[in-house]
Amino acid sequence: MPAKKKAVAEKAPPRKAAPKQTAATKTAAPAKTAAPAKTADSVKDAVAKKAPAKKAPAKKAPAKKATAKPESRTALVRRARRINRELAETYPYAHPELDFESPFQLLVATVMSAQTTDLRVNQTTPGLFAKYPTPEDLAAAVPEEVEELIRPTGFFRAKTRSIMGLAKALSEDFGGEVPGRLEDLVKLPGVGRKTAFVVLGNAFGRPGITVDTHFGRLVRRWKWTEETDPDKVEKAVGELFPKSEWTQLSHNVIFHGRRICHARKPACGACPIAPLCPAYGEGETDPEKAKKLLKYEKGGFPGQRLKPPQGYLDAGGIAAPPLGGATSG
Repeated sequence: MPAKKKAVAEKAPPRKAAPKQTAATKTAAPAKTAAPAKTADSVKDAVAKKAPAKKAPAKKAPAKKATAKPESRTALVRRARRINRELAETYPYAHPELDFESPFQLLVATVMSAQTTDLRVNQTTPGLFAKYPTPEDLAAAVPEEVEELIRPTGFFRAKTRSIMGLAKALSEDFGGEVPGRLEDLVKLPGVGRKTAFVVLGNAFGRPGITVDTHFGRLVRRWKWTEETDPDKVEKAVGELFPKSEWTQLSHNVIFHGRRICHARKPACGACPIAPLCPAYGEGETDPEKAKKLLKYEKGGFPGQRLKPPQGYLDAGGIAAPPLGGATSG
Protein backbone atom coordinates (compact mmCIF):
# COMPACT_ATOMS: atom_id res chain seq x y z
CA MET A 1 0.00 0.00 0.00
CA PRO A 2 1.36 3.48 -0.76
CA ALA A 3 2.44 5.53 2.26
CA LYS A 4 -0.18 8.34 1.87
CA LYS A 5 -3.22 6.03 1.67
CA LYS A 6 -1.93 3.99 4.61
CA ALA A 7 -1.63 7.11 6.76
CA VAL A 8 -5.23 8.21 5.96
CA ALA A 9 -6.55 4.77 6.77
CA GLU A 10 -4.83 4.81 10.14
CA LYS A 11 -6.17 8.29 11.08
CA ALA A 12 -9.91 7.65 10.20
CA PRO A 13 -11.81 6.42 13.32
CA PRO A 14 -13.93 3.32 12.96
CA ARG A 15 -17.71 3.93 12.24
CA LYS A 16 -20.11 3.14 15.10
CA ALA A 17 -23.19 1.06 14.36
CA ALA A 18 -26.47 2.98 14.70
CA PRO A 19 -28.19 2.22 18.02
CA LYS A 20 -31.30 0.08 17.82
CA GLN A 21 -34.55 1.91 18.61
CA THR A 22 -36.43 0.60 21.57
CA ALA A 23 -40.00 1.29 22.54
CA ALA A 24 -38.71 3.96 24.88
CA THR A 25 -36.75 5.74 22.26
CA LYS A 26 -39.75 5.57 19.91
CA THR A 27 -42.04 7.24 22.39
CA ALA A 28 -39.41 9.74 23.24
CA ALA A 29 -39.09 10.82 19.64
CA PRO A 30 -40.49 14.32 19.27
CA ALA A 31 -43.99 14.34 17.78
CA LYS A 32 -44.34 15.87 14.39
CA THR A 33 -46.25 19.13 14.29
CA ALA A 34 -49.83 18.49 13.08
CA ALA A 35 -50.67 20.07 9.77
CA PRO A 36 -53.22 22.86 10.06
CA ALA A 37 -56.82 21.73 9.47
CA LYS A 38 -57.92 22.24 5.93
CA THR A 39 -60.99 24.38 5.41
CA ALA A 40 -63.63 23.65 2.83
CA ASP A 41 -62.47 26.58 0.76
CA SER A 42 -58.82 25.45 0.85
CA VAL A 43 -59.87 21.96 -0.24
CA LYS A 44 -61.81 23.37 -3.11
CA ASP A 45 -58.87 25.54 -4.11
CA ALA A 46 -56.50 22.58 -4.00
CA VAL A 47 -58.85 20.42 -6.03
CA ALA A 48 -59.33 23.20 -8.49
CA LYS A 49 -55.55 23.54 -8.91
CA LYS A 50 -54.95 19.80 -9.31
CA ALA A 51 -58.00 18.93 -11.40
CA PRO A 52 -57.39 19.53 -15.07
CA ALA A 53 -59.69 22.19 -16.46
CA LYS A 54 -62.73 20.66 -18.10
CA LYS A 55 -63.34 21.71 -21.62
CA ALA A 56 -66.79 23.15 -22.26
CA PRO A 57 -68.74 20.75 -24.47
CA ALA A 58 -68.83 21.88 -28.01
CA LYS A 59 -72.23 23.26 -28.96
CA LYS A 60 -74.01 21.08 -31.41
CA ALA A 61 -75.32 22.78 -34.45
CA PRO A 62 -79.14 22.71 -34.47
CA ALA A 63 -80.45 19.87 -36.56
CA LYS A 64 -81.71 21.03 -39.86
CA LYS A 65 -85.39 20.39 -40.38
CA ALA A 66 -86.09 18.26 -43.34
CA THR A 67 -87.88 20.48 -45.78
CA ALA A 68 -90.61 18.77 -47.70
CA LYS A 69 -90.04 18.79 -51.39
CA PRO A 70 -92.57 21.10 -53.04
CA GLU A 71 -95.33 19.18 -54.79
CA SER A 72 -95.09 19.46 -58.52
CA ARG A 73 -98.06 20.56 -60.58
CA THR A 74 -98.38 17.10 -62.06
CA ALA A 75 -98.32 15.46 -58.62
CA LEU A 76 -100.94 17.90 -57.33
CA VAL A 77 -103.29 17.14 -60.22
CA ARG A 78 -102.88 13.40 -59.71
CA ARG A 79 -103.46 13.63 -55.96
CA ALA A 80 -106.50 15.90 -56.34
CA ARG A 81 -108.12 13.59 -58.88
CA ARG A 82 -107.40 10.54 -56.76
CA ILE A 83 -109.06 12.22 -53.78
CA ASN A 84 -112.13 12.91 -55.89
CA ARG A 85 -112.27 9.27 -57.03
CA GLU A 86 -112.06 8.08 -53.41
CA LEU A 87 -114.84 10.48 -52.40
CA ALA A 88 -117.01 9.29 -55.28
CA GLU A 89 -116.69 5.72 -53.97
CA THR A 90 -117.46 6.86 -50.43
CA TYR A 91 -120.49 8.96 -51.45
CA PRO A 92 -121.95 7.35 -54.59
CA TYR A 93 -125.23 9.07 -53.68
CA ALA A 94 -123.80 12.61 -53.25
CA HIS A 95 -126.39 15.15 -54.41
CA PRO A 96 -127.58 18.72 -53.84
CA GLU A 97 -129.05 18.80 -50.35
CA LEU A 98 -131.81 21.27 -51.08
CA ASP A 99 -135.27 19.95 -51.94
CA PHE A 100 -136.58 21.29 -55.27
CA GLU A 101 -138.86 20.30 -58.12
CA SER A 102 -138.05 23.10 -60.59
CA PRO A 103 -135.27 25.58 -61.39
CA PHE A 104 -137.35 28.31 -59.71
CA GLN A 105 -137.63 26.35 -56.47
CA LEU A 106 -133.91 25.57 -56.46
CA LEU A 107 -133.02 29.21 -57.11
CA VAL A 108 -135.21 30.49 -54.24
CA ALA A 109 -134.04 27.72 -51.87
CA THR A 110 -130.37 28.45 -52.62
CA VAL A 111 -130.78 32.17 -51.89
CA MET A 112 -132.54 31.28 -48.63
CA SER A 113 -129.74 28.89 -47.59
CA ALA A 114 -127.34 31.71 -46.74
CA GLN A 115 -126.38 31.73 -43.03
CA THR A 116 -128.47 28.66 -42.23
CA THR A 117 -128.59 24.92 -42.90
CA ASP A 118 -130.07 23.21 -45.93
CA LEU A 119 -132.21 21.24 -43.50
CA ARG A 120 -133.85 24.40 -42.14
CA VAL A 121 -134.49 25.63 -45.68
CA ASN A 122 -136.00 22.28 -46.69
CA GLN A 123 -138.32 22.42 -43.68
CA THR A 124 -139.43 25.95 -44.62
CA THR A 125 -139.86 25.96 -48.40
CA PRO A 126 -142.84 23.56 -48.61
CA GLY A 127 -145.12 26.17 -47.02
CA LEU A 128 -143.62 28.97 -49.14
CA PHE A 129 -144.01 27.15 -52.47
CA ALA A 130 -147.49 25.92 -51.57
CA LYS A 131 -148.63 29.55 -51.23
CA TYR A 132 -146.46 31.06 -54.02
CA PRO A 133 -145.83 28.36 -56.66
CA THR A 134 -144.66 30.69 -59.46
CA PRO A 135 -142.41 33.75 -59.78
CA GLU A 136 -145.48 35.86 -60.56
CA ASP A 137 -147.19 34.73 -57.34
CA LEU A 138 -144.15 35.49 -55.21
CA ALA A 139 -143.54 38.86 -56.86
CA ALA A 140 -147.09 39.94 -55.97
CA ALA A 141 -146.96 38.69 -52.37
CA VAL A 142 -147.29 40.80 -49.25
CA PRO A 143 -143.74 41.11 -47.85
CA GLU A 144 -144.82 40.67 -44.23
CA GLU A 145 -146.52 37.38 -45.08
CA VAL A 146 -143.41 36.08 -46.85
CA GLU A 147 -141.27 37.17 -43.90
CA GLU A 148 -143.42 35.16 -41.52
CA LEU A 149 -143.19 32.05 -43.69
CA ILE A 150 -139.40 32.10 -43.99
CA ARG A 151 -138.63 33.42 -40.49
CA PRO A 152 -137.09 30.06 -39.34
CA THR A 153 -134.18 30.50 -41.80
CA GLY A 154 -132.94 33.70 -40.17
CA PHE A 155 -132.27 37.10 -41.80
CA PHE A 156 -135.82 36.76 -43.06
CA ARG A 157 -136.32 40.44 -43.98
CA ALA A 158 -133.24 40.60 -46.22
CA LYS A 159 -134.07 37.21 -47.71
CA THR A 160 -137.65 38.31 -48.39
CA ARG A 161 -136.37 41.33 -50.34
CA SER A 162 -134.03 39.08 -52.36
CA ILE A 163 -136.49 36.33 -53.28
CA MET A 164 -139.29 38.77 -54.06
CA GLY A 165 -136.87 40.88 -56.09
CA LEU A 166 -135.64 37.94 -58.14
CA ALA A 167 -139.23 36.74 -58.62
CA LYS A 168 -140.13 40.17 -60.00
CA ALA A 169 -137.07 40.18 -62.29
CA LEU A 170 -137.94 36.71 -63.59
CA SER A 171 -141.53 37.83 -64.27
CA GLU A 172 -140.61 41.06 -66.00
CA ASP A 173 -137.35 40.20 -67.79
CA PHE A 174 -137.40 36.45 -68.44
CA GLY A 175 -141.05 35.59 -68.96
CA GLY A 176 -141.33 33.89 -65.57
CA GLU A 177 -138.56 31.41 -66.43
CA VAL A 178 -135.18 30.95 -64.77
CA PRO A 179 -132.43 31.72 -67.32
CA GLY A 180 -129.86 29.05 -68.03
CA ARG A 181 -126.89 31.37 -68.50
CA LEU A 182 -124.44 32.49 -65.84
CA GLU A 183 -124.37 36.11 -67.03
CA ASP A 184 -128.17 36.35 -66.70
CA LEU A 185 -128.43 34.61 -63.35
CA VAL A 186 -125.90 36.85 -61.58
CA LYS A 187 -127.99 39.91 -62.51
CA LEU A 188 -130.85 38.70 -60.32
CA PRO A 189 -131.17 40.13 -56.76
CA GLY A 190 -129.32 38.01 -54.19
CA VAL A 191 -127.71 35.76 -56.83
CA GLY A 192 -123.92 35.41 -57.00
CA ARG A 193 -121.68 32.96 -58.79
CA LYS A 194 -122.05 30.28 -56.11
CA THR A 195 -125.86 30.34 -56.33
CA ALA A 196 -125.73 30.51 -60.11
CA PHE A 197 -123.52 27.42 -60.35
CA VAL A 198 -125.81 25.49 -58.00
CA VAL A 199 -128.73 26.21 -60.32
CA LEU A 200 -126.81 25.67 -63.57
CA GLY A 201 -125.25 22.40 -62.41
CA ASN A 202 -128.29 20.83 -60.76
CA ALA A 203 -131.27 22.26 -62.67
CA PHE A 204 -129.73 22.61 -66.15
CA GLY A 205 -126.91 20.06 -66.13
CA ARG A 206 -124.29 22.68 -66.95
CA PRO A 207 -120.96 22.15 -65.11
CA GLY A 208 -120.00 24.53 -62.35
CA ILE A 209 -118.02 24.56 -59.10
CA THR A 210 -119.92 25.56 -55.98
CA VAL A 211 -117.51 27.23 -53.55
CA ASP A 212 -119.42 27.22 -50.28
CA THR A 213 -117.88 27.29 -46.80
CA HIS A 214 -117.20 23.52 -46.76
CA PHE A 215 -115.69 23.45 -50.23
CA GLY A 216 -113.37 26.37 -49.57
CA ARG A 217 -111.94 25.09 -46.29
CA LEU A 218 -111.43 21.51 -47.54
CA VAL A 219 -109.56 22.41 -50.72
CA ARG A 220 -107.27 24.63 -48.64
CA ARG A 221 -106.81 21.84 -46.09
CA TRP A 222 -105.85 19.51 -48.95
CA LYS A 223 -103.43 22.11 -50.39
CA TRP A 224 -105.24 22.29 -53.70
CA THR A 225 -105.01 26.06 -53.38
CA GLU A 226 -104.13 28.72 -50.82
CA GLU A 227 -106.71 31.16 -52.17
CA THR A 228 -109.52 32.40 -49.93
CA ASP A 229 -111.54 34.46 -52.40
CA PRO A 230 -114.34 32.20 -53.73
CA ASP A 231 -113.84 33.28 -57.34
CA LYS A 232 -110.11 32.54 -57.15
CA VAL A 233 -110.76 29.20 -55.44
CA GLU A 234 -113.20 28.31 -58.22
CA LYS A 235 -110.62 29.12 -60.88
CA ALA A 236 -107.72 27.32 -59.15
CA VAL A 237 -109.66 24.12 -58.49
CA GLY A 238 -111.33 24.20 -61.91
CA GLU A 239 -107.89 23.96 -63.50
CA LEU A 240 -107.22 20.64 -61.72
CA PHE A 241 -110.25 18.80 -63.14
CA PRO A 242 -112.04 18.30 -66.42
CA LYS A 243 -115.01 20.64 -66.72
CA SER A 244 -117.40 17.68 -66.97
CA GLU A 245 -116.55 16.73 -63.35
CA TRP A 246 -117.08 20.13 -61.74
CA THR A 247 -120.66 19.70 -60.51
CA GLN A 248 -120.21 16.23 -59.04
CA LEU A 249 -116.86 17.24 -57.56
CA SER A 250 -118.68 19.98 -55.65
CA HIS A 251 -121.18 17.48 -54.23
CA ASN A 252 -118.43 15.04 -53.23
CA VAL A 253 -116.37 17.64 -51.41
CA ILE A 254 -119.35 19.26 -49.65
CA PHE A 255 -120.69 15.86 -48.55
CA HIS A 256 -117.29 15.00 -47.09
CA GLY A 257 -117.04 18.33 -45.28
CA ARG A 258 -120.43 17.86 -43.66
CA ARG A 259 -119.97 14.23 -42.64
CA ILE A 260 -116.31 13.55 -41.86
CA CYS A 261 -113.93 16.47 -42.43
CA HIS A 262 -115.47 18.89 -39.93
CA ALA A 263 -114.06 22.36 -39.40
CA ARG A 264 -113.12 22.10 -35.72
CA LYS A 265 -112.58 18.40 -35.16
CA PRO A 266 -112.26 16.31 -38.32
CA ALA A 267 -112.72 12.57 -37.94
CA CYS A 268 -109.27 11.71 -39.34
CA GLY A 269 -109.41 8.12 -38.04
CA ALA A 270 -112.51 7.41 -40.13
CA CYS A 271 -111.44 9.28 -43.25
CA PRO A 272 -111.16 7.37 -46.55
CA ILE A 273 -108.59 9.79 -47.96
CA ALA A 274 -106.31 9.99 -44.90
CA PRO A 275 -103.19 8.76 -46.80
CA LEU A 276 -103.68 11.56 -49.35
CA CYS A 277 -104.38 14.37 -46.89
CA PRO A 278 -101.59 16.81 -45.88
CA ALA A 279 -103.63 17.79 -42.81
CA TYR A 280 -104.07 14.28 -41.42
CA GLY A 281 -103.77 14.39 -37.64
CA GLU A 282 -105.47 17.75 -37.11
CA GLY A 283 -108.47 15.83 -35.81
CA GLU A 284 -109.22 12.59 -33.96
CA THR A 285 -107.07 9.76 -35.31
CA ASP A 286 -108.32 6.94 -33.10
CA PRO A 287 -110.74 4.94 -35.33
CA GLU A 288 -113.28 4.22 -32.60
CA LYS A 289 -113.35 7.78 -31.31
CA ALA A 290 -113.47 9.13 -34.87
CA LYS A 291 -116.58 7.06 -35.65
CA LYS A 292 -118.45 8.94 -32.95
CA LEU A 293 -117.83 12.20 -34.82
CA LEU A 294 -119.52 11.09 -38.05
CA LYS A 295 -122.67 12.95 -39.06
CA TYR A 296 -125.79 12.31 -41.11
CA GLU A 297 -126.07 8.86 -42.66
CA LYS A 298 -122.43 8.05 -41.76
CA GLY A 299 -123.38 8.41 -38.12
CA GLY A 300 -126.80 6.82 -38.52
CA PHE A 301 -128.67 10.15 -38.43
CA PRO A 302 -131.17 11.78 -40.82
CA GLY A 303 -129.89 13.75 -43.78
CA GLN A 304 -130.92 17.26 -44.76
CA ARG A 305 -133.56 16.55 -47.39
CA LEU A 306 -137.17 15.72 -46.67
CA LYS A 307 -137.35 14.18 -50.15
CA PRO A 308 -133.86 12.83 -50.94
CA PRO A 309 -133.00 10.89 -54.12
CA GLN A 310 -133.83 7.19 -54.06
CA GLY A 311 -130.14 6.30 -54.36
CA TYR A 312 -129.49 8.02 -51.06
CA LEU A 313 -132.24 6.05 -49.34
CA ASP A 314 -131.02 2.80 -50.91
CA ALA A 315 -127.55 3.50 -49.48
CA GLY A 316 -128.95 3.74 -45.95
CA GLY A 317 -129.65 7.46 -45.84
CA ILE A 318 -132.56 8.67 -43.74
CA ALA A 319 -134.94 11.43 -44.84
CA ALA A 320 -135.07 14.53 -42.63
CA PRO A 321 -138.25 15.20 -40.64
CA PRO A 322 -140.53 18.16 -41.49
CA LEU A 323 -140.44 21.39 -39.50
CA GLY A 324 -141.35 20.64 -35.91
CA GLY A 325 -140.58 16.93 -36.27
CA ALA A 326 -138.08 15.09 -34.07
CA THR A 327 -134.47 15.16 -35.21
CA SER A 328 -131.36 13.35 -34.09
CA GLY A 329 -127.78 14.24 -34.82
